Amino acid sequence: MTDLTHPVVWFYIPCAITWICFLISVGSPDRFIDYDWLWLLFRNMSPYFWSALGVALAVGMSILGAAWGIFITGSSLVGAAIRVPRITSKNLISVIFCEAVAIYGVIVAIILQTKIEPVSPGPNGVTYDKWAMASGYSIFGSGVTCGFANLVCGMCVGIVGSSCALSDAQNNSLFVKILVVEIFGSALGLFGVIIGIIMSGGVKWTA
Repeated sequence: MTDLTHPVVWFYIPCAITWICFLISVGSPDRFIDYDWLWLLFRNMSPYFWSALGVALAVGMSILGAAWGIFITGSSLVGAAIRVPRITSKNLISVIFCEAVAIYGVIVAIILQTKIEPVSPGPNGVTYDKWAMASGYSIFGSGVTCGFANLVCGMCVGIVGSSCALSDAQNNSLFVKILVVEIFGSALGLFGVIIGIIMSGGVKWTA
């Protein structure tokens, strides 16, 4: 547990956050954070930045969730199999469920990547058309939705799969019952995939 009396917690972290906020203000003397500059920066960001970030989050967070789940359920499965070897073959289904979470993210990332189209900026050479900006935001939102849904799904499947392996080692009649819970946990990632695909369905880079 974190010691709240440690200087890192009550001194260094607040000082670091304060310094970062000061740097964000770009040296504006009349205000701590220059929100006008931040809004200008936000408006002039390329839609391709948001699109690439959405694709990266879709696949990255999904793989992170799958790896986290495999780590949790795999360590419990291997540890319990030392005493009860019979659980190894049946409980590999938990690892497969975790791996499916990464596959969800890869599929959505491929779909989002195929929706990115080349467009030119406006007359000033900086800002883009509203259709291009809306498309970038849609792909970003789709990637965030899918990525974080699969991250939580992978953690859920991993924890339930770990419990399934340990319970099966003690009583093999509990395997099917806990497997049902694991199936419902695995379905959570599909919700993020479905909503992400729907969000990216309206992408239209030009009028």
